[in-house]
Amino acid sequence: MQWVLGFTAIALLIIGLVGQAFELRKIRIDTNQDQLGSANIFLNKKNFKWYAIIIAGMIIWYAAERV
Repeated sequence: MQWVLGFTAIALLIIGLVGQAFELRKIRIDTNQDQLGSANIFLNKKNFKWYAIIIAGMIIWYAAERV
């Protein structure tokens, strides 16, 4: 395992998960109570940047394990 890639992947995963949690909190506060239990909260456009960061971290982690 290459440690630089591993630490980069872990950092991206942590940043992505924490960022998405804060974004979901802001979305939850902004939406009505009837939409709160909906699955549409995860399909909000604001979440896609966090999904991209999480996926990039997972790909880099996989690459670090295989090298």
